[in-house]
Amino acid sequence: MNETIPADNAPGARRKAVFLLLLVASGFAITFVLAKLANQNPTPPKGMVLIPAGASLMGSPNSLKNRNEQPAHMVQLDGFFLDEHEVTNRQFQAFVDATGHVTTAEKSPDWEELKKQLPPGTPKPPAEKLVPGSLVFTPPTTPVSTDDSTQWWTWTPGADWRHPEGPSSNIDSRLDHPVVQVSWFDAVAYATWAGKRLPTEAEWEYAARGGLTGKNYTWGDKPPMENDKLANIWHGAFPHHNDKTDGWERTAPVKSFPPNGYGLFDMAGNTWEWCADWYRADAYAESNSKKELVNPQGPVDSWSPDEPTAPKRVTRGGSFLCHISYCESYRPAARRGTSPDTGMSHIGFRCAQSLPR
Repeated sequence: MNETIPADNAPGARRKAVFLLLLVASGFAITFVLAKLANQNPTPPKGMVLIPAGASLMGSPNSLKNRNEQPAHMVQLDGFFLDEHEVTNRQFQAFVDATGHVTTAEKSPDWEELKKQLPPGTPKPPAEKLVPGSLVFTPPTTPVSTDDSTQWWTWTPGADWRHPEGPSSNIDSRLDHPVVQVSWFDAVAYATWAGKRLPTEAEWEYAARGGLTGKNYTWGDKPPMENDKLANIWHGAFPHHNDKTDGWERTAPVKSFPPNGYGLFDMAGNTWEWCADWYRADAYAESNSKKELVNPQGPVDSWSPDEPTAPKRVTRGGSFLCHISYCESYRPAARRGTSPDTGMSHIGFRCAQSLPR
């Protein structure tokens, strides 16, 4: 037999029920608001920085800059985490110790794969050239034309991340320097192991600007002087004489130079950094034709006019080799494409991570 509520108590019971419902609803509302606030400002994982959501101009509005940086266009990005500095030799060593990963530079080149990237009819190199190794910056002893990079890049058997300049070099005193001689595939493997990913090109540029939309450099519009210590770039006469007025001839330990507005180190100079995107020299022309760009992931394929048969991935940020007389690629807008199986003595990377949903 069901109990009934006496008529004289019904209004009080209803008020109590309504009060309880409001209390529960308020609890859900408070929980929702707190969760939303927490998701807006989540705590970054150790060694990472929160890059806030926002809109920014991508590319260079200066018509005198490289054509692959034009036209400048607006992008809208969700917030994300980004490593505060490049992945170091110490961090990469931990990855290799844990996984046994063998880098691209430590493997013999596959001629069948290599020739797909070369002009038809390119002769096969002699067997002694198809050995593990990589490209190493080797400065000439006298001034040379900057039109021919083969005068300062040398294919060096035995060069890899443990031996950045070849078999006689090592990283014993460079554990806190950025790892170099890593391919795009090596960078992706590390990021996956770390529970992260490579940043998109749009994320990288947005983060590099540090909130300074439209500025030429990570620190503002003033070009670096020869005696400035704003970034690890070339000081002197490129490529034969480095004054080393910034203290370093090649890579510098991470955090050696001032951070940008987001607290990120070495977004200009030190090493080029791999991004997730395919590289197309004309990518911005395509982007500019779209009304709204939200979290762009880059083109679906690769194209470069100087090497149309070679697929490339985006690299950003310039390196210790950049000088105003040569490439000036320590600008946030500067971009270039690099073969993903390439490891060089001035290419490294950092990782990104999406915010929790």
